[in-house]
Amino acid sequence: MDEKDCLILQYLYENPNLTKAAERFYMTQPALTYRIRQIEKEFQILIFSKNGKNIKITPAGEYIVGYAKRMLTDLRRTKEYLLNMGNEVQGSLKIGVSSNFGLYKLPSILEYLMNQYPKVHVNVDTGFSTEMMDLLMEGEIDVAIVKGDYNWSDQTYLLNEENICLISKNEIDLDELPELPMINRKEPAVLMKYKNVSSSPLDKSINSWWDERYEQPPHITMQVDSYETCKEMVKKGLGYAIIPRVFIHESDELTCHNLIFKDGQELKRRTWMLFRQSSLQLATVSTFVNYIKKIF
Repeated sequence: MDEKDCLILQYLYENPNLTKAAERFYMTQPALTYRIRQIEKEFQILIFSKNGKNIKITPAGEYIVGYAKRMLTDLRRTKEYLLNMGNEVQGSLKIGVSSNFGLYKLPSILEYLMNQYPKVHVNVDTGFSTEMMDLLMEGEIDVAIVKGDYNWSDQTYLLNEENICLISKNEIDLDELPELPMINRKEPAVLMKYKNVSSSPLDKSINSWWDERYEQPPHITMQVDSYETCKEMVKKGLGYAIIPRVFIHESDELTCHNLIFKDGQELKRRTWMLFRQSSLQLATVSTFVNYIKKIF
C-alpha cells in the first residue's frame, strides 16, 4: 500500500462515493475499484461493502484507514524533516482554532508567518473547540487553539484567560436571580448529539457556580446561539445573561459582575494551545509554536 492508496482510503472514508473519488484522483472508476481490491487482497479483508450506489466502510476497513492516516503522517514528517535539514523553514502546517480566535487573532498571526516563511503551506480549520480537539486527537492537525479546559495529556500552553460575568441592563439583586428572566447561550444541538454530551466545559462550570448558591434552577426565557445575541437581548432589558467578559465593551453600558465561587476563585474561560511534543520535530510546527508563545 503506497501513499496514493492511503490518500484514496482516507478520501473514501470521509466521502464514501466512488465516482467523486475517481474524479478527485483523476482515475476511471474501474481503475479505482481495482486499486481498492488490491489493497483488500493484500490484507485479506473487506474494506468497503456496497449497497446499491453507496459504499459503507467495514470495521476492518476503519482500522486500515487509521493505519493509512498514520502512514501519511509519518511520511509527511519524514519528508519535512529532510527538507528542513537546511536553514530554510518549509513544508506544511496544519492548525485548528476556535472560531473566535480564528476571527480576531489568527489572520494577523498568519500574515506575519507567511511573509517571513513563504515556503510554508498553511492549512487551517476553524470551528467549535470540541471539533478542533477531535482533529488534534485524530492527528488531522498539528496544533489546536481551543477555548475551555480539555483533557490533553501532551503539551499545553496557556494563551489567555477571561472572566465569566453576569450582565444586566441595570443593577440587580443577585439573591433574586432565580426569579429573574435569563437569556441563555446554548451549544448547538447537533454538536451535543455528535459528542454525546449534555453540556460544554464552560456550562458545567457555570452550573457549579449556580448550584453553590441557589436551590432552584435559573428561569430561562430565551435560548440563543451566540454570546453576541445574549448581549443584545440584555441591552434591551429582556433579562440577564452569563457570558465571557471579552464580549463586553464600555460602550455597551451594561452592569457586569464577575462570577466568583465561595472559596474566592474566579470563574474563567481559558484559551489553550495544544500540541504533541513529537510534532516539534517539524520546523513548521516549532516555528509556529514558538511565535505564539512569543506574542502571548
